[in-house]
Amino acid sequence: MSRWTTDDLGDLTGRRALVTGANSGIGLHTAQELARHGAEVTLAVRDAAKGESAADGVRSALAGAQGAGEVRVAALDLASLDSVEKLAADWQGPLDLLVNNAGVMTPPRYQETSDGFELQFGTNHLGHFALTGWLLGALRAAASARVVTVSSIAHHGGRPDVLAGNPRAGYNASRAYSNSKLANLLFAAELQRRARAAGVPLTSVAAHPGVSATNLVTSEQGLGSIPGVRIVAPLFLKLAFQSPRAGALPVLYAATVADPPPYTGPQGLRESRGKHPGPARLQPLARDEELAAQLWQVSEERTGVRFDWA
Repeated sequence: MSRWTTDDLGDLTGRRALVTGANSGIGLHTAQELARHGAEVTLAVRDAAKGESAADGVRSALAGAQGAGEVRVAALDLASLDSVEKLAADWQGPLDLLVNNAGVMTPPRYQETSDGFELQFGTNHLGHFALTGWLLGALRAAASARVVTVSSIAHHGGRPDVLAGNPRAGYNASRAYSNSKLANLLFAAELQRRARAAGVPLTSVAAHPGVSATNLVTSEQGLGSIPGVRIVAPLFLKLAFQSPRAGALPVLYAATVADPPPYTGPQGLRESRGKHPGPARLQPLARDEELAAQLWQVSEERTGVRFDWA
C-alpha cells in the first residue's frame, strides 16, 4: 500500500462512477483517473457550465487513450435537498462507485442552505447523506458497490456538539468545518456497519487529500467571499501545498482498493502531503459508534431520508 500509485488502479471498464464536486481540484483529478482506466464517470457539479468545461478538458486529456471511459455531467447542488433528490431520481441503472467529495470550507459568516441548515454541515454532510440514501437502490443494483466519503485532517478539531449541526449562535467557521468533516467520518463508518448488518455487499470507506491547492479555499461560498482572497490565494496555495493531483491519490486508493474500516491519507508532513497513500489517523470521536448512531438518527430527521436496506 505504501507504494501504491494510479498505475495500480487496474481496468475499471464496465464500472459506473459518480463524483461530486468534480469540476475542479480533487474531484476532477479523481474523475479523470477513473475514466482513464475505463470507468464511465459522471461529474456531479453545482455549476453545469463549469461541469461541461471540465468534462471537455477530461475528454481532451484522454483523447487517444486506449480503453478510456465516457464522461458525463449531472447537475447537483448539495445545499438543496430538492437538487439532490432530482439527481437521484434521474439516475438510471446501477452505480458501482459514489465518491462524496464536494464541500465548502470556512465561510467567515454564518450561512444556510436552501433547507435551513448551516452551510458546511448541510453541504458537506447532510447533502451527501441524502444523496447516498436516495442512490442506495442504484448502489445495491451493482454487483459490489463502493462509497467513498472525503473527509479532512481538520476532523481532529471536531467536537461532540457535531450533533447540533453548527447552530447560528456562537458560529465559528473553523470549528463548524471541523465538525462537518468529523460528521463525514462518522457517516462513513456507520454506513459500513449498517450495510454489513443488512447483509448488503456495499463497501463504505473514507479518505482525505492532505492539504492541497484546490478551489476549496477560493470558493465564493467559503474564504473566497473575503475581498482579495481569490486574487492572492491561488499563487500562495501552489507555492505552499501539494497539487490536487497528489491529493486525489488517497481518494483513488479508497475508491478501488481499500477495505473497511480504513481511513486513507497522504503519509508525509503529518499527513499534509505525500506521493503515496497510507493509513490516516482518526481522532477518538471518529471511532465513537454511539455518536455515529446518534448522528445517523439526527441526519434522518433533518433530511427525511431513510436508507432502504430491505
